[in-house]
Amino acid sequence: MSDAAIESRAKEGIAATGGVILDAVGKRFGTVDVLRGVSARIEPGRLTGLVGPDGAGKTTLIRMMAGLMVPTEGRITTAGFDVAAEDPGLSDHIGYMPQRFGLYEDLTVQENLALYASLRNIPAGDRRTLFDRLLDFTRLGPFTGRLAGNLSGGMKQKLGLACALMGTPDVLLLDEPGVGVDPVSRQDLWAMVQALTDDGMAVVWSTAYLDEAERCDTVLLLSEGELIFDGPPDDLTNRLSGRTYHLRGVTENRRGLLTRALDLPTVADGTIQGHAVRLVGRDGVSADALEDFASAEGADLAAVPPRFEDAFVDLLGGGPGGRSVLAERMEPVESVSDVSVSCNDLTKRFGSFTATDTVSFDVRRGEVFGLLGPNGAGKSTTFKMLCGLLKPTSGRATVTGLDLRRATSAAKTQLGYMAQKFSLYGLLNVRQNLDFFAGIYGLPGSVRHDRIEEMVETFQLGPFLDAAPGDLSLGYKQRLALACSLMHRPPVLFLDEPTSGVDPITRREFWTHINGLVGKGVTVLVTTHFMDEAEYCDRVALMYKARLIALDTPDALKRQAATEEKPDPTMEEAFIRLIEQEDANG
Repeated sequence: MSDAAIESRAKEGIAATGGVILDAVGKRFGTVDVLRGVSARIEPGRLTGLVGPDGAGKTTLIRMMAGLMVPTEGRITTAGFDVAAEDPGLSDHIGYMPQRFGLYEDLTVQENLALYASLRNIPAGDRRTLFDRLLDFTRLGPFTGRLAGNLSGGMKQKLGLACALMGTPDVLLLDEPGVGVDPVSRQDLWAMVQALTDDGMAVVWSTAYLDEAERCDTVLLLSEGELIFDGPPDDLTNRLSGRTYHLRGVTENRRGLLTRALDLPTVADGTIQGHAVRLVGRDGVSADALEDFASAEGADLAAVPPRFEDAFVDLLGGGPGGRSVLAERMEPVESVSDVSVSCNDLTKRFGSFTATDTVSFDVRRGEVFGLLGPNGAGKSTTFKMLCGLLKPTSGRATVTGLDLRRATSAAKTQLGYMAQKFSLYGLLNVRQNLDFFAGIYGLPGSVRHDRIEEMVETFQLGPFLDAAPGDLSLGYKQRLALACSLMHRPPVLFLDEPTSGVDPITRREFWTHINGLVGKGVTVLVTTHFMDEAEYCDRVALMYKARLIALDTPDALKRQAATEEKPDPTMEEAFIRLIEQEDANG
């Protein structure tokens, strides 16, 4: 906040904090305590990350900071205003961007800006200059006439940010702005928010991407409604010094090795990183125990620096383990062919617009195949053609040897599909959705009953059977969607951004099931904007502007993107570098 703004606020008799003060804040819905005793200070000119597992209370806390709810206990002061006082002046000093896209999809970019300017009572004479500044800041200038509903995910978030910034607020509240946004667009959002904090604005960024949290000045970590960490992210990360390792020299079956490692009482967490397996040892455990395990597995143990995500999972008690009960109940997939999915010159046009352009690849049985790319690159269109949901303009696609043009119905019985957007039936409760999908896949009565109970137990859906899907938290929505897609135990599974917006614990749970299914011979195709998840893939195809521009293992793609300045890039850095190289090559 500028000195002039502070003087102006002081003259109005308002405490010019420029930030947010949380004083023993609690929130109760009925008999359920969603937040308990949360105290913290969010400073102006700093970026504060708000993180925590699904259901921790992040969205509730942000909505209270915005004055949309009031605390049951304690006090919140936002930009000098007590939110419980319901002072109408509060809205003039905050910007709020909700978790779900909150703009009007049937209005253009320009019309949405004009609407928000009217809601903010921006004088007509000031709007042109303000709009030009926001359009330049968000780089949406060329798209003012486009309907908001036709924007890519990244562009929608930029428009939401522009509308939240209408009137230059003192406090900006962003509820998971990076969800569904590719790394390139997320980098743009990050740069925009960094510029705002440099100008003195207090910014709260709620996120499920812990690499984003790692870049914040301060992190508030919530768990089960309580604040369990408040401070710079490095302070939490450094607690794991000497406890993080790579198992290297793993030539095959990384998933089996990870499963066995997670069974060890000495291991708190583990993930796959390319050809290596990353492990976090439990507190107080020496490296000797892990050395013995590595030696027995024919792998090399190497110490590596801890990450914020390692510390986050460890603070919450560790990961969910490495065994999938669901996969253990499945019979191995039998197939006469080593190729489960194939596409040759696959093309889809909508009028004059080409969404997918001559894409070709094969996916082997029991392979995890990642399809990556920026928003609007053509990933979901390609997925839908491979699932038989869209008819190609040209080209050929097969699933388990069945041509999707000639045997669409038969092919659909061989696959499970989890859509990018939550696609279950809101008028049916959880149990009815499970029963409906079991019926669609033709499961007979006794099998249907047993399979539903299996899914309820596996995904902990028991307490929610009578609830509408729309009333579930995001993590449980995704669990339900995955359960429905697996009801018939398909040999091929298509997952379109299955973990978008869910916390790291839930993501690990999903990948435990995926790794277990792959161990039984299931073929998995997955799109994701979590670059750490791309490391789980055996191979990754990178799409850009409707075409396939790279196809290789994660480690090979990282080597391809290496530079003298970045000899060992992360998967996200490799993603951005390969896109930049494609642009440079014209």
